[in-house]
Amino acid sequence: MATLESVVKQANQWMLERPISDYCPNGLQVEGRAEVKKIVTGVTACQALVDEAIARGADLLLVHHGYFWKGEAPNIVGIKKARLKALLQNDISMLAYHLPLDVHPELGNNVQLAKLLGLTVSGPLDEGARPSIGLVGQLQAPLTVSEFTNLLNEKLNRAPQVISNDDKSLIRRVGWCTGAAQGYIEKAIAAQVDAYISGEISEPTVHVARESGVHYFAAGHHATERYGVIALGDKLAEAFNIEHEFVDIDNPV
Repeated sequence: MATLESVVKQANQWMLERPISDYCPNGLQVEGRAEVKKIVTGVTACQALVDEAIARGADLLLVHHGYFWKGEAPNIVGIKKARLKALLQNDISMLAYHLPLDVHPELGNNVQLAKLLGLTVSGPLDEGARPSIGLVGQLQAPLTVSEFTNLLNEKLNRAPQVISNDDKSLIRRVGWCTGAAQGYIEKAIAAQVDAYISGEISEPTVHVARESGVHYFAAGHHATERYGVIALGDKLAEAFNIEHEFVDIDNPV
């Protein structure tokens, strides 16, 4: 039998071994039943994912985007009440890892995205950060902007938003950071990449990309961050011989 205590202890050991400042509590956010037979994973603990976890008989919900963010109102009302009530009434625990799941060298969103796209990691995006949230690497073979766009579309099942001045120039060296990381484009430029991938895009990013000549790909916050929770869920399921199911709640952002 896998206990909640043992599963959380192991997940914390993997995820929290390197200190990192974050905007939310990492680890167990909601305590449910003491035994864990099935884990359901997903990107964000929205009501739709909570409902799916209930329907699929989960004992533990594991997510990247959980609750209790810095700066938000602390009151348990409205949407927050409904989500927590559903978890508590069904005795389902919720485990969440935000930045620790982005930066993990084996299970993290950035490393997992590299594996998906066939990128060989060569170093950090930000040499001065410990740890660096983003990464830099190489494609196995150079691709044009159109070819790289098609690769992202195929692997992520989502058409990226592309900012580029030249479709014919080849992409070899790539920087990337999953999620809302458009602000790191300056670090990508400093790292002398041909292309930069993040999840989201903002108005100033367009001009920076155009004027620097870096090909920019906004591939989706949700779409780029599916893979860390899957990897962590699979590893926990293997370690404790329990069931794991990933549920993909579509999000166009």
